[in-house]
This record gives sequence, structure tokens and C-alpha cells, in this order.
Amino acid sequence: MIAETTEQIKKIHSRMLIAQSRQKSYADQMRKPLEFEEGEHVFLKVTPTTGVGRAINTEELNSRYIGPFEILKRIGLVAYRIALPPYLSNLHNMFHVSQLRKYTPDINHILEPEPIQVREDLTLLVILVRIDDTSVKGYAEKKYH
Repeated sequence: MIAETTEQIKKIHSRMLIAQSRQKSYADQMRKPLEFEEGEHVFLKVTPTTGVGRAINTEELNSRYIGPFEILKRIGLVAYRIALPPYLSNLHNMFHVSQLRKYTPDINHILEPEPIQVREDLTLLVILVRIDDTSVKGYAEKKYH
């Protein structure tokens, strides 16, 4: 009877190892390791953990990521030191890789200011815009029973 029980335990153990291996292969297909090089640019996640949400005092809705910021140095396997702007100087400049998102440079991200023509008397030409449509649109009220 002890031999049968031992044999059953070995079968169960081998089946568990097979199932674990299968689940690991499924998980590894979705997982991708993040690594950045010095000089690359990344977005920084805005969370209470990083403290970035408290450092930005705006009345607008904050986005999930801010940046891009340049990576100054890699510290160990999962930590990076990034260059922060002056308004985030109260934060520590080292972040875990999970708080960073890769930035892909795009020409559309560069905003060019429109050239301003200043007259000799240091005045600007101002173009007035008239609003023709003054209709007000509202939301329909929901009735709850």
C-alpha cells in the first residue's frame, strides 16, 4: 500500500510540473523585459508611489505618463536615474523600470511656435476672431425610477 501511495504521489508531482511548465510558457509569451540605454528617452508613470502626482499641482486632469525624460544612468538591473526638469526637483531622480515607459521619437511630437512679427514700435498685429455660433449644448438629464 505504501508503494502504491508513493507511486501516486510521483504521478501527481510530475503532472503538476507539466502544468506549471505550460502555464509558465503562456505567461512568458506575454511578458517582455524592459531595458533602456543611457541617452534614451522614457515617459514616467504618474502614481502616488512615485510621488509625481503630488509634485504636479494642476487643476486639470493629469495624464498617466509625463515626459519624455532622458536616462542618465542605469543603476543595477531594474533601476534608472533620469534627468528631471526643475519643477520636479523635489522628487528623487531614480526610478524602477516598472515606472518607465519607452518613448518612440516622432516628428509630430515636436511643436514649432508660430513666428511673431513685431513692428518697429514694438507692437504686435492682432487678428480678432468673431464667434458666430452662440448656441449652448447641454446634457440630457437621466431619470431614475
